[in-house]
Amino acid sequence: MKHTGKFNLPDLAKSLSVAALVVSTLIFTTSVSAAEKLEKDSLKFGFIKLTDMAPLAVALEKGFFEEEGLSVQLEAQANWKVLLDRVIGGELDGAHMLAPLPLGTAIGYGTKADIVSAFTLTLNGDAITVSNAVWKQMKPQIPMEGGKPAHPIKADTLKPVLEKFKADGKPFNMAMTFPVGTHNLKLRYWLAAGGINPGFYEPPQDTSGQINAEAMLSVTPPPQMPATMDSGTIVGYCVGEPWNQQAVFKGIGVPVISDYELMKNSSEKIFGVTKEFADKNPNTHVAVIKALIRASLWLDAEGNKNRNEGVEMLSQKQYVGADYAVIANSMNGTFEYEKGDKRDLPDFNVFARHNGSYPYYSDAVWYLTQMRRWGMINEEKPDSWYLDIAKKVYRPEVFMTAAKALVAEGKAKASDFPAESESGFKPVSSDFIDGIAFDGTKPNDYLSKFAIGLKGKQKVASGKIVD
Repeated sequence: MKHTGKFNLPDLAKSLSVAALVVSTLIFTTSVSAAEKLEKDSLKFGFIKLTDMAPLAVALEKGFFEEEGLSVQLEAQANWKVLLDRVIGGELDGAHMLAPLPLGTAIGYGTKADIVSAFTLTLNGDAITVSNAVWKQMKPQIPMEGGKPAHPIKADTLKPVLEKFKADGKPFNMAMTFPVGTHNLKLRYWLAAGGINPGFYEPPQDTSGQINAEAMLSVTPPPQMPATMDSGTIVGYCVGEPWNQQAVFKGIGVPVISDYELMKNSSEKIFGVTKEFADKNPNTHVAVIKALIRASLWLDAEGNKNRNEGVEMLSQKQYVGADYAVIANSMNGTFEYEKGDKRDLPDFNVFARHNGSYPYYSDAVWYLTQMRRWGMINEEKPDSWYLDIAKKVYRPEVFMTAAKALVAEGKAKASDFPAESESGFKPVSSDFIDGIAFDGTKPNDYLSKFAIGLKGKQKVASGKIVD
């Protein structure tokens, strides 16, 4: 091909240099402008090695934090107690947290602190796993469909196993991740729905939660659960991924129910900061939420088309560090129960769908009802108290500020978010394994419907339930 024009290389180089200078100046000016609005632009966030920390990893790896003018460091923590203490102490600016954790600190259960959340990191994402030996004893009680166990599996199939343990003089030990945590409260819900008493708390005298318990629940950090069960110390656990699928891959246990089957689309993890941080750094807080919203939208985009890339990120040692195949098993919309029994579960991990990122007051109220049910809240409270605590912790107004900014910038659509008229309360739902309907505006009425658990004026005193 013949070129008729002539290039003057010195002039071309000069022109390119000027153009590059103009572009870099524009970028620098934009960055300075954004930085001037931020009260703090260098941040450190904590997380536990679970797949539901994904929005944090994605926001960092895809540059969403950086585009908001933020320099973010993510740091894995040993357990939820260490993570909480470091957020309260200011060593961490914020963290991946169990949804009820800031509710516990708000009422002073265990640790008193003011933590707020303007963002739900994920819905669902947990399962309950039992050892192979326990599964073998449960299976005869489980109805079969097409040669496979019918799901969801209820805890009443576990009762004969507990009776045998009791007859042999052995405790039935199960693990969860933290007392004021989703895994504790969901495991308790499943057991109680099957007629098994998971035990009561009597704070501050008793924080074991094992008063009158038929199944003995205690704390084990998530990554340690498979090995702890394999050693025989526990016979089952409730935890987030990838530690249920890890039991399947290692051949040491069987997940019997996912939390999506237990209670559809429950909030699981939130992003939390101290109230002091939120008050001192409102613009920074909104910038963080903007980046996390974008990450969640990316994770759920177009039928989960980005999930494989997300799994690759999470499999890195600095994040979850489990094998790609183990993490992908649930992140890609399937879930394996008994070895080889893989089923479609498209909403096992939800990040943005169903307004999943929005911090609903009703989610907070549900967790508070369960804390009341098992004695962590050991006195009757009026319905208004539950809403007051929910509003003290959950900050939907911050979320909506971030959402509106993203819409204005063309980075999201208005349809990605709840309407302006959103009340913060989900519709009444009976999508629970026991079919009991939950109305977030009537917590005491809800509590009155349970056969096992505190209600009305009941409390735990001297190891007994009294009216």
